[in-house]
Amino acid sequence: MFNKKIDFMKTFKPAIIIYAAVLAVSIIITLFVGVKLDINFSGGTRISYSYEGEISTDKVTEAVKTITSVPVTVSESTSIAGDTKTLTLSFAGKDSIDAEIQQKITSKLATDFKANAPSLYDSTSISATVASSFFIKTLVAVLLAAALVVVYVGIRFRKIGGVSAAITAFVALILDVLVAFFTCTVFGLPIDSNFMAVVLTILGYSLNDTIVIYDRVREGRRLEPNADLGDLVNDSVNSVMKRTVITTVTTLLAVFTIVVVSEFFGLSSLRSFAIPMGFGLISGCTSSLFISTPLWVIWKKHSKKSKKSK
Repeated sequence: MFNKKIDFMKTFKPAIIIYAAVLAVSIIITLFVGVKLDINFSGGTRISYSYEGEISTDKVTEAVKTITSVPVTVSESTSIAGDTKTLTLSFAGKDSIDAEIQQKITSKLATDFKANAPSLYDSTSISATVASSFFIKTLVAVLLAAALVVVYVGIRFRKIGGVSAAITAFVALILDVLVAFFTCTVFGLPIDSNFMAVVLTILGYSLNDTIVIYDRVREGRRLEPNADLGDLVNDSVNSVMKRTVITTVTTLLAVFTIVVVSEFFGLSSLRSFAIPMGFGLISGCTSSLFISTPLWVIWKKHSKKSKKSK
């Protein structure tokens, strides 16, 4: 596989079509299922109970609905040591769950699930205003980080066309973030602080792969100033493809381990991090190899033709 050279200029269009198809399907699914926002971003209340034995989340949901009409999401998890089981009720949205209703819910669960001995473990309420402010600040931080890394690419590779290199790298980053976002919506995962951490990690991985390729292109241009840009990029990408793929696969193995652990122990916090991270890493590797640099070549050639025509 790694000994055979790939013409990445020819694979650009198929790669774009695949990305477009995946994103189109994801958008349709998202329109039907909607986007889940964690209470940290939407406001709401989260109540956690420790319990014993086995408990039905569906029955818990029905019991809660007899107390309040506010939509609730019920999840359960087990500590890695296996000695603590936690039941979490999440009420996301503008409607808050006041202390009186929380007490009624606690009493209801204690009565209906007496055998499980549910005991209040933790309770957190966040107003919609505070949540909205936190979401905006987090989003600004992510956008600022993305802008800074793009500026860095533009400055570092100014000798081979820094602005075009930065913009095409940014296009690939946008695709990677969209893939991670739609992974959350398709799998019904909430957009929370974990997702923001995923975005920043993916930005780092994807940009690092792109920078390595641009660095090889810059070195190749220095050694062969008259070489065709398309051939130069193909040689550069092929020379780093093995490294990029192996690095991504190694990281994916670690992420896959996290997914297995989160599914086995019902750790929703790990699940909302590992699943979008896995798909984001795959996209980061793919976009660096098949999208950003071929797009950069197309940009440069088009600019060269435009200058000649003038």
